Amino acid sequence: QKTHQKTICLQYQLYLLLNSHFFCLLKNEMGLIIFFLCAYVVKTAAGHCKWAEVLKDLEQIKTSKDIDVSLYTANTDEDKECQEPVMRCFFLETKVILQECLIKKCSKTQDVLNIWKNGNASLENKLNSTKSAKCKECEEYEEKNFTEFIQSFVKVIQRECK
Repeated sequence: QKTHQKTICLQYQLYLLLNSHFFCLLKNEMGLIIFFLCAYVVKTAAGHCKWAEVLKDLEQIKTSKDIDVSLYTANTDEDKECQEPVMRCFFLETKVILQECLIKKCSKTQDVLNIWKNGNASLENKLNSTKSAKCKECEEYEEKNFTEFIQSFVKVIQRECK
């Protein structure tokens, strides 16, 4: 009971402090400029997609004639709760493309390596996440050619970036 009262008291004091300073800022021109700049920076930062670099590299490799592999291609219309396993599947298959490129000495090897590195870095934080029982394993998806794989991969990333 005592801790709850202290918390309410502290919250009220913070409210009064912020309330008085916030309205003082809005009374002058410089305060308004700072307010709108802060709002713009927050909006811009939120609008950046963590997959943007991967998308650029996918655009680079999609027309490659050097790569001729069949890859497990996840469905682009999977449930929202299966998005992470779908992304993980695409990046696992990117490793297959990378191996193929290293063997054949593809012209796009560096771009494929970038996709794989960026994907692993972005997915690294979610290694221990739980997966729904209804989500498929990567090997359960249909094998498709390289072009169809890249088209599906791009769709999934674009949907993630919306």
